[in-house]
Amino acid sequence: MSLSSSSSAQVQSLLRLDTRASKRSNTLLEQSVARPRRDKVSLSAFAFIFGEIIRYSQNRVLGIQDLESKLNDLGKRVGVRVFELTMWREKTVHRESRVLQTLVFINTVVWRALFDKQADSLERSTESEDEYMITDNEPAVLKYISVPKEMSSFSPGAFISGIVEAIAECCLCPARVTSHVVPADGLPLRTVILLKFDKEVMEREKRLEAGK
Repeated sequence: MSLSSSSSAQVQSLLRLDTRASKRSNTLLEQSVARPRRDKVSLSAFAFIFGEIIRYSQNRVLGIQDLESKLNDLGKRVGVRVFELTMWREKTVHRESRVLQTLVFINTVVWRALFDKQADSLERSTESEDEYMITDNEPAVLKYISVPKEMSSFSPGAFISGIVEAIAECCLCPARVTSHVVPADGLPLRTVILLKFDKEVMEREKRLEAGK
């Protein structure tokens, strides 16, 4: 059975499209992961995908705490991969295992890899020696995300806290990590990532300090 001229033209057109798509796919796969890609994911595309993740998760939880917990779990899965990628790109021969060095690694290297900038501040709590705070004045995950009044306590930054928690775990400094929206003048999206390190981690720090 022979094809008509119009059908044949359509087939040829589809073959050309498939060939171009295949070439683009091969080019993407051939790119080295050892250096950052020059083409960035647009903020609008990320915000759309992240918004859909929240919508999908919201339909499968019982409340705000469950929703934040689910986002935190998703962030942990991302965090492990981010840690592996940044270690590879930084050509680091050893992982950080001290609290301060781990925090600086997250505050600088990890934040730049994720958000193309350094976090705005890194502080130690004045009330508890095992608590530290990483602040981002305009986190990407809150861009274009509108939180309803009835969910005012919900923090989309739970996704970031999951990433940070996974990386702290990879650096042998396990901590409980939470996200809190703390608006300031001119900074309505200001978010604080609070890390509370495990008791064993702080005891190890004291032993290492004493051994200097």
